[in-house]
Amino acid sequence: MAFEPQNGTTSNGNGSMSNMVKRAAEWGLEIRSEGGDSNSLVVRTSGDKERSKNSGERFMTAVVNSARSSESSNSGGSEHVPRVSQELKDALATLQQTFVVSDATKPECPIMYASSGFFTMTGYTSKEVIGRNCRFLQGPETDQDEVQKIRDAVKYGKSYCGRLLNYKKDGTPFWNLLTITPIKDDQGKTIKFIGMQVEVSKYTEGVNDKALRPNGLPKSLIRYDARQKEKALGSITEVVQTVKHPRSQIRSASTSDAGNREFLGKLELDYMLPMSAEIAKMSTPRRLSTPGRQTPQNDVKNDASSREEDKNSRKSARISSLGGKTRSSAMLEREPTPKPEILMTKDVERVDSWDRADRERDIRQAIDLATTLERIQKNFVISDPRLPDNPIIFASDSFLELTEYTREEILGRNCRFLQGPETDQATVQKIRDAIKEQREITVQLINYTKSGKKFWNLFHLQPMRDQKGELQYFIGVQLDGSDHIEPLRNRLSETAEQESAKVVKATAENVDEAVRELPDANLRPEDLWAIHSQPVYPRPHKKGSSSWKSVQKITSNGDKIGLDHFKPLRPLGCGDTGSVHLVELKGTGELFAMKAMDKSVMLNRNKVHRACIEREIISMLDHPFLPTLYASFQTSTHVCLITDFCPGGELFALLDKQPMKIFSEESARFYAAEVVVGLEYLHCLGIIYRDLKPENILLQRDGHVVLTDFDLSFLTNCKPQIIKHPPPKKKRSKTQSPPTFFAEPHTQSNSFVGTEEYIAPEIITGAGHTSAIDWWALGILLYEMLYGRTPFRGKNRQKTFANILHKDLTFPSSIPVSLSARQLINALLNRDPASRLGSGGVEEIKQHPFFRGINWPLIRCMSPPPLEVPLELIAKDPNAKDVSWDDDGVLASPMDFF
Repeated sequence: MAFEPQNGTTSNGNGSMSNMVKRAAEWGLEIRSEGGDSNSLVVRTSGDKERSKNSGERFMTAVVNSARSSESSNSGGSEHVPRVSQELKDALATLQQTFVVSDATKPECPIMYASSGFFTMTGYTSKEVIGRNCRFLQGPETDQDEVQKIRDAVKYGKSYCGRLLNYKKDGTPFWNLLTITPIKDDQGKTIKFIGMQVEVSKYTEGVNDKALRPNGLPKSLIRYDARQKEKALGSITEVVQTVKHPRSQIRSASTSDAGNREFLGKLELDYMLPMSAEIAKMSTPRRLSTPGRQTPQNDVKNDASSREEDKNSRKSARISSLGGKTRSSAMLEREPTPKPEILMTKDVERVDSWDRADRERDIRQAIDLATTLERIQKNFVISDPRLPDNPIIFASDSFLELTEYTREEILGRNCRFLQGPETDQATVQKIRDAIKEQREITVQLINYTKSGKKFWNLFHLQPMRDQKGELQYFIGVQLDGSDHIEPLRNRLSETAEQESAKVVKATAENVDEAVRELPDANLRPEDLWAIHSQPVYPRPHKKGSSSWKSVQKITSNGDKIGLDHFKPLRPLGCGDTGSVHLVELKGTGELFAMKAMDKSVMLNRNKVHRACIEREIISMLDHPFLPTLYASFQTSTHVCLITDFCPGGELFALLDKQPMKIFSEESARFYAAEVVVGLEYLHCLGIIYRDLKPENILLQRDGHVVLTDFDLSFLTNCKPQIIKHPPPKKKRSKTQSPPTFFAEPHTQSNSFVGTEEYIAPEIITGAGHTSAIDWWALGILLYEMLYGRTPFRGKNRQKTFANILHKDLTFPSSIPVSLSARQLINALLNRDPASRLGSGGVEEIKQHPFFRGINWPLIRCMSPPPLEVPLELIAKDPNAKDVSWDDDGVLASPMDFF
């Protein structure tokens, strides 16, 4: 390895020599003269001498000519020294993640680059890292089974994501969420490994992930490893793209405005907390407040104290009613009216490197980052009195901040660990009595943080009962009122206590409502899937179809339909929890689609309730643009849904085959109109879809659409209304608008779910969302059909979210699209859900000029407009080999994203 000489060096070369030594040290290398010859230098990795003595590892050396010998010399570099190009180094330096890049072409996969975050996290220096294998982070309690998984992934050039106990330089243990991804050349040979580290010590359940109830289910209500792995997927994608396309990253970093860089920095790419609190702080002045659930989710001080809050996270949880400045969850004010046509178009530069297939697959997958329960930004815990000692089974992130404990230290314990020398035992006894009598209580008492800090805790205990009225959980809400104690009374003032009591009780009600979305942790494993074994009955509109008749021939004899009744023909798709197969009902020739979901995967990824709600929703549907459920059953490993087979495949695939990957306006209008009708029906049933995208729109044989995949949907109540319009003011006017039908679900949810590019702003901010998010997604869908891409895509998940919240909507002038289409998209992509088109009912959308000419009542009788590349139907392969479910790989396991 040769180093360029510096301009202006002295003749004796001391300046250039010191620069060489300094630059080499940055890469963990040492430059020494060999055999007393100052012109012959040996480059060695630091620590080689010790390692060679202890383990016999060989030196990585390179003999270089002295830079003094020739100012133009740049030869003599050794290819054995692990290094990256300066361009790649500059690109990687713009990233915020904590990671290393290793050379997979050399023995031991030595580290060739480490981010600054890696040095900060581990305490090691570059001299101690570069050129070494990452095993130096292991220690006495590192799980060797996980280590073996890492070795196997490296050996076979595969990905890995797991949590293991590592050790910092000073010996401090920490939980490390390690994600390893191979980088391969054009021939498929692995040339690099990226290893991204996220310290999750505060938030992981740690060893408690193996703690089981008597029923065999986890004690913890949420499996946090699954959450953190999903976040890691969104974060490592940017690192992979940067290694593959460094110039694009450098160009992107240089063009990003300072505000966006600051915004992304505050989102913490390594571990993203529920985003409502962070984004609310960074909201622009034109944002207005809106209620979340029943109470504001975030309580903050005034702006002058915000810096102090960052330093002391415990104080950030104190309530506004005790003197803080109230700020509800962020929501944008009403958008201005559409601009003139010339102002609504813009030449948009497309960065091709971020549109590549590897990023495409990642961003098109649905994400499930948090339930409503996890996004409630209050101090609370949930305990289970049905287990010995009433242990805590859930602790909010805010509770961790308040008490300074980690989640691992809290789960499985009783809340008495917060007590201390000045805790009033009489008050503690009141709490015990309330638990014994299964009643709610609100008290004040002194508690202590992990570091011994004393704080006044306004504590509210509330029992939660199941549908039978039996005690299920206890909810404990804490509120720090230390700054509002009256010295003489040595307790909260009467006014502050009353206001505080309202807040903690409202929080408990919100928690009670949110936790009911999850399955009861005390159920037997077989009871979790009971809904999938329930019989399915035909709905009115399809009960006469040949598909139903063939199914009823089996069920009419008293037989239960199961996996053995179906013959596997071919796989249709694979997702993160299971797979979809084309199957034939034996002896009938009838084709169906079978969705098979792996039980263990859904348990580990907090998706049991998602699978159950999908089963409940599909059984309700009876509409030409929605799937029909014919049967559901379970095996020892999977739950299965039998629905319509749509031979036209995904709308996404059809769009992808078109020239420029766009539809004509006529085709886009047709598909969008059918989606509107499908969403109207869902909303009338109280179903918020929450995952509209081209991949979830299937095409029937006749070209009409079917909306699929309801595992992220939310089922609530809807009260349809007939709204009569007032008579016209002008007496001469003989026309009066007919009554309109309004049916929009009115209950809010706050789960962080959806598909990255289609997620509405209110989901990101945590403001609570309604069915208006489906109309936002319709705007994104229409934009993608007309322009070939979505409007807010960023180079990583956080940049996409920033764009959704802040970026102006623009339309590429290179693609001609009518003004009415652009105005419709603009109205649907209103960041204020209350002002968004459709929030006042679907008729607002149907009556838009873009849909002029659509005969809504008879839309299912329309013929789809012709396409440049026509629809190709998926057919049964006559030459396919016969396979059975017992054959290896037929009931495919879920897609492995890591």
